[in-house]
Amino acid sequence: MIPGLFETKKTVIAMAHLGPLPGSPLYDAKRGMAGLLDDVLEDIAALQKGGVDAIMFGNEGDRPYLLKATPESLAAMTALVTAAKPALRVPFGVNYLWDPVGTVAVAAATGALFAREVFTGVYASDMGMWEPDCAGALRLRAALGRQDLKLLFNINAEFASTPDTRTIEQRARSAIFSSLADVICVSGGITGQAVEGSDLEAARRGAGSTPVFANTGVNIDNVETIMRVADGCVIGTHFKHQGNTWNKVDPDRVARFMDRVRGLR
Repeated sequence: MIPGLFETKKTVIAMAHLGPLPGSPLYDAKRGMAGLLDDVLEDIAALQKGGVDAIMFGNEGDRPYLLKATPESLAAMTALVTAAKPALRVPFGVNYLWDPVGTVAVAAATGALFAREVFTGVYASDMGMWEPDCAGALRLRAALGRQDLKLLFNINAEFASTPDTRTIEQRARSAIFSSLADVICVSGGITGQAVEGSDLEAARRGAGSTPVFANTGVNIDNVETIMRVADGCVIGTHFKHQGNTWNKVDPDRVARFMDRVRGLR
């Protein structure tokens, strides 16, 4: 549940992973943007058939990831999300890895209802030293008249560690107090890796009445345990064929997972 956005208990936000965008090393120029759109529309259809509550577009294919978005990738992501919108029957959000200002820009341009990113903290990461621009992102949201855009704050970044000695509980409380987080997300070490139960519980203590979501590694075997603490989850890898992040969405896996979640509500 996210007040003012999702009233469904134990909300499931499914990832619609975009393939490598123009300008990234793995971009397939032969298939082009049309191929990227075909792929994401196929995944959207499978996710919606399985009954997910919402969909979030992410440029997961743009490895190695950037800490500052490029004009061509922002333009491509905006174009793909806009082209996919007519197929959507559920609310949608966006996440440009790993640029909070770029994420808000894409969200505003496409009419997304929510956006996820690492907005706060300092990290040593695979992408180098990482200093997210939370203030810039929230000022852009205000300047674009999108105060309704809910922001999901990932407070322990994937592919990174932090020199911050504060506990997860303290960081969750601070992100809400000083940085206006609408939702706190807690991650494992990399995409598809389960969140530590102790981290989730600590974030829950620090967040108070603010929703807390498990951000990575949720699957049909651990969802009951996770949902005892979390208000919802973001899920991508488990919905793919054979649980492989880079495969297409498997509608049967989605349906089985959502049946389990409905039983928990």
